[in-house]
Amino acid sequence: MLSKSISSLAKRVSSGLTPLRSNPEFWLAGTIPWLKTEQLGEKFIYSTTEKISKIALKKTSIKICRPNTLTIAMYGEGKTRGNVSIIKSEMATNQACCNIELDPELADFEYVYYFLKTQYNELRSLSSGVRKNLNSEDIKNFVIRLPQELKDQRKVAAVLSALDAKIDCNNRINAELEAMAKALYDYWFVQFEFPDANGKPYKSSGGKMVYNDMLGREIPQGWVVGALSDWIAKDKTGDWGKDMAEGNYTLSVDCIRGTDINGLNGKGAVAAPTRFILEKNKGKILAPFDLVIEISGGSPTQSTGRLALMTSESIKRFSRPVICSNFCKAISLKNSPYAFNFAYLWKSAYENKVLFGWEGKTSGIKNLLFEAFTTKYVVCMPSQHLAQGFFDFVCPIEDMKQKRLKENDELALLRDWLLPLLMNGQVTVA
Repeated sequence: MLSKSISSLAKRVSSGLTPLRSNPEFWLAGTIPWLKTEQLGEKFIYSTTEKISKIALKKTSIKICRPNTLTIAMYGEGKTRGNVSIIKSEMATNQACCNIELDPELADFEYVYYFLKTQYNELRSLSSGVRKNLNSEDIKNFVIRLPQELKDQRKVAAVLSALDAKIDCNNRINAELEAMAKALYDYWFVQFEFPDANGKPYKSSGGKMVYNDMLGREIPQGWVVGALSDWIAKDKTGDWGKDMAEGNYTLSVDCIRGTDINGLNGKGAVAAPTRFILEKNKGKILAPFDLVIEISGGSPTQSTGRLALMTSESIKRFSRPVICSNFCKAISLKNSPYAFNFAYLWKSAYENKVLFGWEGKTSGIKNLLFEAFTTKYVVCMPSQHLAQGFFDFVCPIEDMKQKRLKENDELALLRDWLLPLLMNGQVTVA
């Protein structure tokens, strides 16, 4: 194995730039992808949430990064700093990204990406200053261990890439399945084109609509209007228990935190810690079609209220009975066939920033005013027959998604076990 500094393997190491926000010509009608560190962490970056204009490219010193450039987060709160990704289309970055264009005759970009993934803590340890930021000079001098021959680097990368490719394939299939379910929800419950008695789209086939004063719009005749709380049978408060068995704290459980909710929905990892709770609190164990809601946390740009719907397949992703932490709340509905309707209603409110208006603050932590929101937020409820039809369509889709996510968890464990062994030469590829 060779030991080489990043600068000795690279054609260029540079950081990006943020064009002046106060100059609209740099941002209006932007067509050039512009990457921020908060997006880093996934293996490949194909697109960005913001774009800059060609004028910004012309009038500032910002540079375009070529495909297969590695980028490392030099700044960033929490776990962002030290994250690494591979840029897969031409784009610019902000100044918090250190961009590494490797010499393809010296190093395989995927091999170096995987090596840097094993060096996350070592990279973060280079941080300096009040804000504990990385700098590009330290990154240039960072040492990479790699096989001398490019073909050997590529063999190692190919093994790990195969696992990542399967994970990516599963994620893309899940995205298509979710799009199908969301499209049917919108068609039936937003556009009101659910099947009528003759199997035709209700509203466009002349189904009777009535104006509802509480909602300020027309809804299908016979639909019930009320608060979200009318759907809820009971809640299961969270529990943090103990980190080790002691005294009467003997019931071993996996504890879902707010940070695990995205992973349950297929957007990141689930790393629910093992906790020990009182045997008498086993009524807090989650069952299929319970809904877990984050009630404390959030950020200035993210409200509380993230939600995950538990199913038998999502519960199988855990090795122990599952509860939620005391920063979350779990609820059970009066009628489980309404579970997917409730989940889509809630997620719509969350995505449309409604929940920002239902937050209080205690000791600097934002709390969702759960009781106030659920008793005052008014929605319309379809018939149980229609809800059951939607449930029957979506439930198998959700099961398929969760099975793929469980497979992804297992593939990621295998990849992360192999990664240091391959990088250290303890395991070789023939």
